[in-house]
Amino acid sequence: MNKILIVDDEWNMRNLIRIYLSKQDLYIDDAKDGREALSMIKKTNYSLVILDIMMPAMDGWEVCTMIREQQNVPILMVTARNDVRDRVQGLNIGADDYLNKPFAPEELVARVNALLRRQNLNRVEKPKDSILSFDELSLDHESREVRVKDVPIELTPKEFELLYLVCSQPKRVFTREILLDQIWSSSDFRDVRTVDTHVKNIRVKLRSAGLTYNPIKTVWGVGYKLNAAEDQT
Repeated sequence: MNKILIVDDEWNMRNLIRIYLSKQDLYIDDAKDGREALSMIKKTNYSLVILDIMMPAMDGWEVCTMIREQQNVPILMVTARNDVRDRVQGLNIGADDYLNKPFAPEELVARVNALLRRQNLNRVEKPKDSILSFDELSLDHESREVRVKDVPIELTPKEFELLYLVCSQPKRVFTREILLDQIWSSSDFRDVRTVDTHVKNIRVKLRSAGLTYNPIKTVWGVGYKLNAAEDQT
């Protein structure tokens, strides 16, 4: 059974989300603040975290960042603030989806199910070429592990999916629209800038880990493709 953690400082909102998800086959926990949530995440293997942004003491941005330091559990951020900069910030620090309050029950359920479906598929898929290796860079689809010079690094679920997809078809140029269709569902926040943000994050993380070349090449006016080390020379 999938386990969900709801993190919100308002009891009414936690209870409302629980009611909205009550007809789903889910085990649901809730936390009243970020510190409690982080403690629970250390003890329980959650399938999804629904995380409010505007909380006292420790806001959702900080909680999301600290969760990402521990694991790659999908994070759905919710907030009453309707600002595109908030969405971009959430994506930059590792959120997988974003939902504005107030939201319809059907939209919450659809987004939760989409994230869980993708997460569960990622757990059971076993491609023939599970391990991809490119000089300093290697990806293991089965374990969801990325290594740079044999040192593991942390990517969010969508960052991993994007990088693995590009690496799995090294001669193909992917348009932003194709990457959106392949990695983000119709219920996700869909904008081609989302792809650009994730590509930027991947590049920064791999470079910081010691990769000596840019693994994703921009094909101007089209999209992105794999940029292997040998292509740099």
